[in-house]
Amino acid sequence: MSRAKAKARKTTPSVVARTDDEAPVSQRSSPAGESETRSPSASPSAVPSKAPAPAPATPVPPARQSLAGRILRLFMKSLLPAIVIVAGYFGYDYLVATKPEPPVRPKQERAFTIQSATVKAATYQPQLTLFGSIVAGRQVDIRALVSGQIIETGETLREGGQVGEGDLLLKIDPIDYSTGLAELRAQLAETQAKVSEFESSLATVKQSLKYSREQLKIAKADLDRAKPLARRRAITERTVDDRRQAMLQRQLAADELENNLKVWEARIRQQQAAALRLENTIERAERRLAETVLTAPFSAYVTEVGAQVGRMVGSNDKVATLIDRNWIEARFNLTDRQFGRIVAKEGTLAGREITVQWKLGQTTFTYPAIVERIAARISSATGGVEVYARVKNPNKPIPLRPGAFVEIKVPDTTFENVFRVPATALYNGTTVFAVKDGRLQPRAVTLAAGIDEDLLVRGELSDGDRILVSRISTPGAGIKVQEAEVK
Repeated sequence: MSRAKAKARKTTPSVVARTDDEAPVSQRSSPAGESETRSPSASPSAVPSKAPAPAPATPVPPARQSLAGRILRLFMKSLLPAIVIVAGYFGYDYLVATKPEPPVRPKQERAFTIQSATVKAATYQPQLTLFGSIVAGRQVDIRALVSGQIIETGETLREGGQVGEGDLLLKIDPIDYSTGLAELRAQLAETQAKVSEFESSLATVKQSLKYSREQLKIAKADLDRAKPLARRRAITERTVDDRRQAMLQRQLAADELENNLKVWEARIRQQQAAALRLENTIERAERRLAETVLTAPFSAYVTEVGAQVGRMVGSNDKVATLIDRNWIEARFNLTDRQFGRIVAKEGTLAGREITVQWKLGQTTFTYPAIVERIAARISSATGGVEVYARVKNPNKPIPLRPGAFVEIKVPDTTFENVFRVPATALYNGTTVFAVKDGRLQPRAVTLAAGIDEDLLVRGELSDGDRILVSRISTPGAGIKVQEAEVK
């Protein structure tokens, strides 16, 4: 029984499957049958009785049917995009080929709107606008000339202070120098006293020598008288010898006095030399004493102060720096071209009047100055020529201090028969464009100099020519222009 049930389970699905497969095949292969199936109301009698029954369709395995469907679907997916692309390409090509041509407009020449100006040859002397700095014409480091303790300083010996010529800067304790000077003066007085003493002794020796010489003369005369008497035997030879001995004693005394005279003279000269040496030492001591007080050698600004009351300073110690406030200079540079142009025509730059402008915020202070000298060396790093000009009155309108950055106006050389044009009129550094009959004509020029915001040029220009003074993107010969404003 169980075997029969299992056999039934195995056979039943195949039958069902075969029945399901047969139905669609019969529907696809027989359109008439499909119409019959869709019309159930049709009578069986409408079908001819003698029509043969349709042959049973061959069943298709499910696995094969599924594989064919997948291949068909894959083919359609890959083919459809290609069809769309090809169709789009041919459609675009068709649209381009059938595009209507736009109407062609005739080309029109463009006219540039410009500004122009009339030029005329004239003589100009431009001002060179340069920049420089203010420097001290005279600057001195004040140093202590003697050593000691500072006991007093001037009221203006402060950073940024102003001192006048002869004003006190500082005073060093003079006690050591004053006592040393007094001692030297005492030594000089003692030496001078010795000189006086020696001169008195010298006078005594001179007087004794005088008397000794007279006595010697008498002794010689007495000896001379005795000799003839001795020959006549009026006196003895002993008497002659005694007189000769007396003469020799007088001679010896006179010789000793002469030697003493030379000794006293030498002693006097020695004391006089000592006195002279003391006088020189006293002069140096007096100077040292005077150097305990330092005063300003000229009117100046004070800076770099290093002196305070109570400080010990040594000889040559720096106490302050003084900048002469009446000798202020402007230092600036001229390019080789500017310097050569001025010197070539006028021979020298010294003595040239210039103007120095010191700008403080919105206020500008002006100082006249004069070129005094040119630097001894030309720096290879900066180039050009370094020039120094002395400010005539650096205290007015306000005191001018070293280190200030200033603007300098230097008169350039005179340019004759040149044309003044705006800077915008020069193209490529060598060309301006004249406007004639509404078109541009290039004119070759050379740049001579600058004046204010304009340029001075020479070249193919004539009085009354109108030139282009504005900038356009494509200037050239024959370009059509339209003047917007006449200057």
